Amino acid sequence: MTDFSRSFLVPPTEHELEPGPVPSFSVLVAAYQVERFVAAALESALAQTVAPYEIVVCNDGSTDGTARVLEPFRDRIVYLRQNNGGESSAKNAAARAASGEFVVLLDADDLYLPKRLEALGQLASVRPDLDIVTTDAFVEIGGERARRVYADASRFELGNQRRAILGGNFIHGHCAIRRETFLTAGGFDESLHFTADWDCWIRLILGGARVGLVYEPLAVYRIWEGSLSSSRVAYAEGHVQTLAKTAARDDLDPDERAVLERSLASRRRTVALTAAEAALTEGDPSARAQLLRIALGSGYGASTRVKAAGAAVAPGAARRRLARQESSRLARPGY
Repeated sequence: MTDFSRSFLVPPTEHELEPGPVPSFSVLVAAYQVERFVAAALESALAQTVAPYEIVVCNDGSTDGTARVLEPFRDRIVYLRQNNGGESSAKNAAARAASGEFVVLLDADDLYLPKRLEALGQLASVRPDLDIVTTDAFVEIGGERARRVYADASRFELGNQRRAILGGNFIHGHCAIRRETFLTAGGFDESLHFTADWDCWIRLILGGARVGLVYEPLAVYRIWEGSLSSSRVAYAEGHVQTLAKTAARDDLDPDERAVLERSLASRRRTVALTAAEAALTEGDPSARAQLLRIALGSGYGASTRVKAAGAAVAPGAARRRLARQESSRLARPGY
């Protein structure tokens, strides 16, 4: 039975809109080194109460057993295989091969709950002006559901979405995007390895796209035990790269540019702090100087400056503390 009692969070409109038809959804899966997870992801897409128009899987040059695991699904999916080009390349290839009105993203290690596409279709029908629609999701850590993305961890922005997206990424990665809008905007920037999603949402929203949310957890975002030390600095640098790229645009009003500049300054401070922690963990002799610059610099909170000063004075104790934190950090498989 179709549920018409869902809670939709949508940006305001100047006039009442007539509902449109429910669009078709092509589920896109970029698969790289995910032999342990991809079957469950595909089963969750196939188990939808409203079936996807198609499921497009791009095997991005996996060298593990991903191809073997995908074999039983071959008659139920559109299957692509390419040399390893990265997550953005695989998603772009899948989007080009798709033919649904919307492309909806499913990471190969995540899950849809059964009514997700039904709910996305209802929202897209009620608000045919929206180019991006998504739902809340559970965050599952080490096999245990820990929280919801929007109810507990993030805020979905309804007012000025142009300004909001410059301050931070408020769009959960399982979103559905109008396919023609996505392709016309160039898809994901394949030169960005860590923040291509945020960059894409920035470009889409600054180009006029609007975003709506089904305020119900209808997907599962899974995080597993592992180390992130090798990628945290690069990830922080990716945020800076994305914002620096956006700063080169000439279509921002003064308020939007002010938000962007504050966001960029904050992300640069995060890069410096993350790099200093990595240097300390690795025993790099430059760590003390980096920490002192943070302790004596401006822009950081008092607590951060005190901790940086303490780490510069007693690097051994700080290194052991960071090592304990590192051992409990969680990571995503595949990409």
